[in-house]
Parts: sequence; C-alpha cells; structure tokens
Amino acid sequence: MTEFVVVIPARYASTRLPGKPLLDLNGKPMIQHAYERGVESGAAEVVVATDDKRIADAAESFGATVCMTAEGHQSGTERIAEVADLRDWDDAQVVVNLQGDEPSMPGILIKQCAKLLTDAAADISTLASPFLTRKDLESPNCVKVIRNLNNHAIYFSRSVIPHARESGQDELAMRAALHHHGIYAYRCGVLRQLVAAEPSSLEVSEQLEQLRALSLGMTIVVGIPPERPGIGVDTAEDLLRAAAELS
Repeated sequence: MTEFVVVIPARYASTRLPGKPLLDLNGKPMIQHAYERGVESGAAEVVVATDDKRIADAAESFGATVCMTAEGHQSGTERIAEVADLRDWDDAQVVVNLQGDEPSMPGILIKQCAKLLTDAAADISTLASPFLTRKDLESPNCVKVIRNLNNHAIYFSRSVIPHARESGQDELAMRAALHHHGIYAYRCGVLRQLVAAEPSSLEVSEQLEQLRALSLGMTIVVGIPPERPGIGVDTAEDLLRAAAELS
C-alpha cells in the first residue's frame, strides 16, 4: 500500500475538559497514548500539530515530532492542512487524521483507514461499526452513517437514519446504520480542497464536517474495523472509562 503519515491535531481549549490533551491517563498525558497508537500503525511519520506550547513541550518530552500551527483554526482538518503545507507534502501523500482524544484507537485500525484509499474512487476514508444498542443509535452524540453497496457513504447524521416508516422495521434500520468513528484518511490534495471550500448548509445544520465533502461531490469509503476502537474522551466520565480500557 501507499506510505502514509499520521497527524494528531491537539488544542488546549475544550469546553468540557480544558487542557484535555495533557490530562493524566494511567500515568501518561492523553496525547502520548494517541501518539503511541499512531506509531503502532506503522506510519512513516507521526506528527503532533498544536498551537499551544504546553502541549508542544509535553509531546517533545516523550519524543514526538511537533509542528506548531497558527491559532484560530476552526477544526483539526484545517490544522492538518497547515501541517501539510508547512512540511511541503505532495498532493498524493496520504495522511491520517487521528484525534488526540482517541487514546484507544488501535494501530491496526489506523492502518486500515489509510489502506482503504486504495479504492481508486475514494477521496476520503473512514471507519464505522455496527451499533450495539438502541440507546446509542438514538443518541445525537453518536454519529450515524449509511453506505451504498460499494461501501461509500450516502449520508452522516446525528439523527436516526434510515427512518423506520412502518412498525416492526426498527431492527432493519438499526442494521443499516453504522456507528461512525472519528478517524479519516485523505490525500493532501483532497485535504486542501476541503479547507478551501466554504462550509455547506448540511455541515452547519448537523455540525458534521464530513458533510462538506459529500456536498462537494467527494466519495467517502467507509470500512468496518475488525475490532471496535476504545472510547473517545469528551467528558470526565469518558476519561475514567478510557483509563479502565487501557489498564
């Protein structure tokens, strides 16, 4: 497969967990766990991208490559695009966006996400798993994705999709929807197109950045991982669950 790199965008500000990348998780800052998962993937390079010196200092202390980026980025995608430009990566270079609050994303899944771009029709790749509970399916915090027969995304939503129009079809709808995991791979040329475009009305409405790509007519291939990744950390409760998973 094509060589890939991993970029971990990390910012200090967080509404629910300020300083999230530096929170202690079983004796290490959370960003270190994410970095180690990136290294385990076999990536040619793993870069921590941040605008905060505290995060940069912590990352350098455990041996990570750090790229300082501008303040004011609205998303991790924008921060990664700046890294691609600063490091002069070619448009064909495959980069995986690994969130700094995903300390339990197995390296094998990061590699799988990158490998999905061998689909010549794909502009972007991502991962999603079957829903485990109806509660998760109905939660707006769990993003749903539905695919076509080529495993390409049709739509992402915080609402339940597809809608079960008739009684007795709830289980059918639950099998059709997948629980999206927040990991992406793209070629740098696609990444640059994404950040140059204005947010679409779909993206603004759902607050889901990947809908910008669908609005632009891009193809997102969605793979099902052989194992579920661990929990992403958004709250103090999530941090406790992540600590238990990693212990």
